[in-house]
Amino acid sequence: MRNASSRIVLFTGALLIGAGLAGSQASAGQVAPPPLVLSPNLTEPWTMQLQPRVNRRAVAPAQRRQVEQPQVRRANWWSPRQQPVRQQPQARTTQSRQIAPQFLPTIVKYDGKYKPGTIVIDTNARYLYLVQKDGTARRYGVGVGKPGFEWAGRHRISRKAEWPDWRPPAEMRKRRPDLPTFMAGGPENPLGARALYLGSTLYRIHGSNQPWTIGHAVSSGCIRMRNEDVTDLYERVGVGTTVIVI
Repeated sequence: MRNASSRIVLFTGALLIGAGLAGSQASAGQVAPPPLVLSPNLTEPWTMQLQPRVNRRAVAPAQRRQVEQPQVRRANWWSPRQQPVRQQPQARTTQSRQIAPQFLPTIVKYDGKYKPGTIVIDTNARYLYLVQKDGTARRYGVGVGKPGFEWAGRHRISRKAEWPDWRPPAEMRKRRPDLPTFMAGGPENPLGARALYLGSTLYRIHGSNQPWTIGHAVSSGCIRMRNEDVTDLYERVGVGTTVIVI
């Protein structure tokens, strides 16, 4: 209690001295310091009691926002509940992977000059016709040579092959060094399910594992058909059949 009474006396003296200084400064025209706050616990050291009261209204708005803005705790990015959302790959549209309806097989009237059993290929219209005896023709859609690889002529089927092997010619491998020198027959083979070889040329009527290319100029001169269409044609014609390319 004696120590507490001593501190009270010292603090009261300090207040009197401070008041005297404030009065002298005020008389000299100086601004008085902010009011002092007395701690309710008088046993605390007197230096801790001389803390000025903070006027929150005097704080600049920007500073006030910085002080009052709550601190946001960032979630753990790799937390099981906060896993990043991975963008799902868009489903591949099949519209561009389908053959145009007009290139599906059909029966059409035929009054041309070629006799039944002849294959006539119209490269401009992208159709192959198999002339029949009743004044009709079986018409199939085909893919033809791209610009620079067009050709026309008359040949005969010299050989037929099921699921043919593919040996890209040297001219093609020179343009496409990535091509293999040999590829066994099968679903991945560009020649498809069947091949009809035209004379001694490098050209063939063959299937394709890219049926969406039917109706377009995409090949290096060969005539492409859908696998199911070339299989149907394969069963209807034999070696020696005349092929007219116009």
